[in-house]
Amino acid sequence: MPTLHALLPEAVSDPTRPSGGNTYDARLLTGLEGLGWSVEEHLVAGRWPVPDATGRRSLGEAAARLPTGGRVLVDGLLASGSPEVLVPLARRTALVVLVHLPVGGSGELAGLLAASAVITTSAWSRDRLLELHGPDGLEGARLHVVEPGVDLAPPAAGTPAGGRLVCVGAVTPFKGQDVLMDALGTLTDLPWCCLCAGSLEIDAPFAVEVVRRARAADIADRVSFTGPLRGDELAHAYACADLLVQPSRVETYGMVVTEALARGVPVAASSAGGLPSTLRGPGGERPGGDGAVEGTAGATDLPGFLVAAGDPTALAAGLRSWLTDADLRDRLRQYAAARRLRLLPWSGTARHVAALLAALPD
Repeated sequence: MPTLHALLPEAVSDPTRPSGGNTYDARLLTGLEGLGWSVEEHLVAGRWPVPDATGRRSLGEAAARLPTGGRVLVDGLLASGSPEVLVPLARRTALVVLVHLPVGGSGELAGLLAASAVITTSAWSRDRLLELHGPDGLEGARLHVVEPGVDLAPPAAGTPAGGRLVCVGAVTPFKGQDVLMDALGTLTDLPWCCLCAGSLEIDAPFAVEVVRRARAADIADRVSFTGPLRGDELAHAYACADLLVQPSRVETYGMVVTEALARGVPVAASSAGGLPSTLRGPGGERPGGDGAVEGTAGATDLPGFLVAAGDPTALAAGLRSWLTDADLRDRLRQYAAARRLRLLPWSGTARHVAALLAALPD
C-alpha cells in the first residue's frame, strides 16, 4: 500500500470556517484512501500564507518528522511562505505542492521549483502562476490542473417566479456580498428573497458593512445571513434555491458553482478569475467577456450568466432579466439540468492525483 504524507494548515479541520480549499484537501485525501493509499495527515498550526513564529515552528517540526523517501503533498498556503523548510524537504522526498490560490513572491517560486510536481485546482490558477513567475521562472510542463469534483444531488424543484436566491461563501471582500446588496437594493419592485450562507467572523468589519447596506436599502427583511452552513443544512439551501449568485471579486475555481449545478440550479456569477471557466464547463461553451447577460439571445447553452466583477449595476440587470423573463429561466434551467450530468465526481479528482503521485520517481 503506497503512503502519502500530507502537510495541511490546521484550519482544514475547523468546521466553523469551511472553504473550497479545505473541502478540496479533505475530499482528495479521502478519495486517495479509497484508491488504496495510506494517507497520514500532519496539521500545521499558525497563521498562513504569511507565517507567524508559531507557523514556522510548527511546519519545521512536522517536516522533520517525515521519513526520507516517499511522497509528500503540501498545501500551497504552507508552501508559499516557507522555502527554508520545503526546499530541504524536497531533497529527500518527492514533494508535490497543491496550489489553490497563487500568492506570488520569491518564497512561493522557490517552493514550487523545488517540488517534483505542482497541482493547481483550475486552469486559471495555473495561468496565474505562470503570469506571476514567468515561463522562465516556472516551467509550464511541471504544472498539472486537477479540478475539484462534486457530489451529484437530486435536482432542485425550483419555483415558477425564480425568486429564491442563494449566495454561498464567507462574507469577505473577495466574495463580493457588498456588490450583491447594492444590486438587490435596486430590485425592491420584484419578488425575491436571498439567503447568504457564510462566516460573518472572518472579516467582521466587512460583514457589519454588508448588513448595514442591506438595512440602508430596506431589504434586510428579504436577506438572511445564516453564518456557515454545512452538510444537510447546506444541501437544503441548494435544494430550495432557484439561482446561485456568486459575485466574487477573486475566485480561483468556484466550487459552489458546481455544487449548485449538481442540483440543476443555474448560476449568476461574476467574470472574476476561474469562474467563467467553471461555469462554461467541459462542453466548451464560451461565455462572453464583456459582462453581458448570457442566454438572452439563445446563442449559448451556458447554465447561467456572467457579469462584470465588482459591478452592482451589471449584476442588478442580470438578476432583473432572470426575475422577469420566464423563458430565460426555463432555458437556463434546461442548460443546468444538462450540465448536471457532465460534472466531474470527486472520485475522478482522486484518480487523477493518484496517477500523478504514482508516476513520481521514488
